[in-house]
Amino acid sequence: MKTFFLSFVVALLALAAPAQTRHLFNGKDLSGWKVAEIWGAGKVDVLSNGVVSCGVGRPLTCMAYTNAFPTQNYEVKVEALRKEGSDFFIALTLPVESNACTVVIGGWGGRLCGISSIDYMDASENVYSDGVSLSNNVWYTLCVRVTPKLLEVSLNDTLYTAKVPYEKSSIFSLRPGSDIDKTLPFGLATFETQALWRNLTVTSPLSRAAHTTRDL
Repeated sequence: MKTFFLSFVVALLALAAPAQTRHLFNGKDLSGWKVAEIWGAGKVDVLSNGVVSCGVGRPLTCMAYTNAFPTQNYEVKVEALRKEGSDFFIALTLPVESNACTVVIGGWGGRLCGISSIDYMDASENVYSDGVSLSNNVWYTLCVRVTPKLLEVSLNDTLYTAKVPYEKSSIFSLRPGSDIDKTLPFGLATFETQALWRNLTVTSPLSRAAHTTRDL
């Protein structure tokens, strides 16, 4: 009964609060972001057209958002292009309540899309990964939605999709033994790859229609 009541209250609050979409790149500079000081990291620049260019790292280049960010009931969208290299050009780390995970696009040699980590298994090990044909110099749109008891991922709507139900956010964690934690609490990274990123937004809170109805 207590769980039912709390879920009902959350749904009502989401219905009452208007959703707001924030652009996380200002198109001019890296205000609101911190580029991690990692040995071998590539250079991160904002180009004249407002696109963020993330240089090739040896192996990683990481950057973290320094302003407030939601931990639940939100949606992130970003457009990304792999300019050079053959590995992941999006590693999007984001919070799920009190935990975090990383959505990886184009990892492990260029094709693997997945989530690291779920039940301590990284994107190459858990059932939510898939091999996808990805081309350089092509823009892709990644969307990630975090709502109570469900994490949803889509790349170009249907190119790669994953729906991860959860009772507790503790099933999510970051891949150990790497510098991906430098992107906490929300951030982006590449692996031996030059990437271009644009139109990075977060929308929160989501409407009641965005929630899974099984909570009510």
